[in-house]
Amino acid sequence: MTENTDQQKKLPAAVEGFVMHWGNLGSQWGVNRSVAQIHALLYLSEKPITAEEIAETLGIARSNVSNSLRELTGWNLIRRVPVFGDRRDHFVAETDLWEMATRIAAGRKEREIDPAIAALRACAAEAEEDPAVGAVARRRLGAMLDFTQTMEGWYAQMLHVPHGTLAKLIKLGSRIVRFLPAKPEG
Repeated sequence: MTENTDQQKKLPAAVEGFVMHWGNLGSQWGVNRSVAQIHALLYLSEKPITAEEIAETLGIARSNVSNSLRELTGWNLIRRVPVFGDRRDHFVAETDLWEMATRIAAGRKEREIDPAIAALRACAAEAEEDPAVGAVARRRLGAMLDFTQTMEGWYAQMLHVPHGTLAKLIKLGSRIVRFLPAKPEG
């Protein structure tokens, strides 16, 4: 957010703090600060908000708001909703945290993990065919590919676990280990 102007709406301190913090976190996660701030504002909003209201509240350019709304819509984190008697587009955020996390994970997987696996497969296959690639490099490429594919498989399985069950699993933390068969000492 930029500094307050006469035209900028004043947010409650807790809301402004969250919007600012979420914007900072977003930039650390590789998300444009304005995108993250808009998401935070919509997430805390009790009613649908127009792009104009977002621009006015956050003190950012209307064009930046439009681009950010398009990005958030692409991530399926917000949606347009009609408001009776108003022809303007209004926006609301997904407020179910599990759904939000699932959508973000799916988007990141598609943009980051899937290309990484494709590249690792290609590199590992090329390394197997190239006698100039040493055994250590081939083994490490294979290990990285195996690890990444294992994590992708785990992610795919977790998508089908009901949110309530997944929450219980997460809360168990390392205590889940006691339910696994003992590994023989060797």
